[in-house]
Amino acid sequence: MSRANRPPRAETWISVDTETSGASPGVASLLSIGACVVGRPDETFYVELLPISGLGWSAEAEKVHKLSREYLAVHGIDPHLAMTRFAAWIAALPTVLAGAKPIFVGFNAPFDWMFVADYFWRFYGSCPFGISGLCQKSLYLGLTYPRSTTWGETPKSVIFARNPGLTSGEHTHNALDDAVEQAQLLSALLERARAGTLI
Repeated sequence: MSRANRPPRAETWISVDTETSGASPGVASLLSIGACVVGRPDETFYVELLPISGLGWSAEAEKVHKLSREYLAVHGIDPHLAMTRFAAWIAALPTVLAGAKPIFVGFNAPFDWMFVADYFWRFYGSCPFGISGLCQKSLYLGLTYPRSTTWGETPKSVIFARNPGLTSGEHTHNALDDAVEQAQLLSALLERARAGTLI
């Protein structure tokens, strides 16, 4: 049977957010990961990681996420253990146990994706999400085309301004809070898209 004719595999969409010490893996550390199942925001995961010695540290980023080196020296765990725990949480989700494919979902997914995938490959040996993820910014651009035609029209501020009453949770820059907020926003975007009221 050709791939095009196969029945679609069930999927579990997982909203993921990260906080980091800088702009890119290799020059900065992954400091925290928050995740929840889209549509089931009570199924959550959160971990804080020890920074990698010798990698960069952005004071500007620390002002946003408030995870200091001193705090993480006490509360952060080894990256291998952190990614092992994250992989185990994903594998133990009931839908994944039943055969559903886990799908990485993020708002500006490329940023969070590159850190999570890099750490999974480096410290765990494989990535449960495979080699792709779903970006909500890209999804919004596609759902609202041709009204939206540029990447500059995809920030949350624009989405909320165009869609009065569209709400999600508070964006606190805690990775778990933000993962839940992203999941709520995705559900709201899809509901409006189905109703034909997303602009």
